[in-house]
Amino acid sequence: MASQTLWNIEEKMQKAVEGLKKELAVIRTGHATPTLIEHIKVEYASVLTPLNQIAGISAPEARLLVIQPWDKSSIRSIEKAILTSDLGLNPVSDGNVIRISIPLLSEERRQELIRVVRRRIEERKIAVRNLRREAVDELKEAEKNKDLSQDEHKRALDQLQKLTDSFIADTEQIGREKEAELARV
Repeated sequence: MASQTLWNIEEKMQKAVEGLKKELAVIRTGHATPTLIEHIKVEYASVLTPLNQIAGISAPEARLLVIQPWDKSSIRSIEKAILTSDLGLNPVSDGNVIRISIPLLSEERRQELIRVVRRRIEERKIAVRNLRREAVDELKEAEKNKDLSQDEHKRALDQLQKLTDSFIADTEQIGREKEAELARV
């Protein structure tokens, strides 16, 4: 019972950390990376489709993204989706490919993005702690129903705390790395 609860919670905590990595990957740092735009939804064949499913995205230079749509008729839709995204990017099309030049970030914008990163880190730490509380409640219920002995309950709580500490440390490390990336000029 306790091992199943811990396994389920570990899986949920892992998903929370993976979600954080994906969230932070789209925060622009002044250099080009395909993850910056691959999540943008483009209306293609009357369906909202992620950009990476309808085009190839590459970063041939440090500050340039190149999007090569597999269907040339989707170029206008892709441009529109990029312009309406909140990334502040300006696509330039030559009819075959779309180029996006990534501008350098101002110091003010860097500080604003660092605050956003810190807020997202804190949100994920809270999510991990909420998952811990959920597991503690399950373990208490199991002990109350005599599915778990007091010793097993205590060991499971210790394991749960170690698991929580580990995921919180991972979250903080991811945040420090992203902050350092944003602070680099």
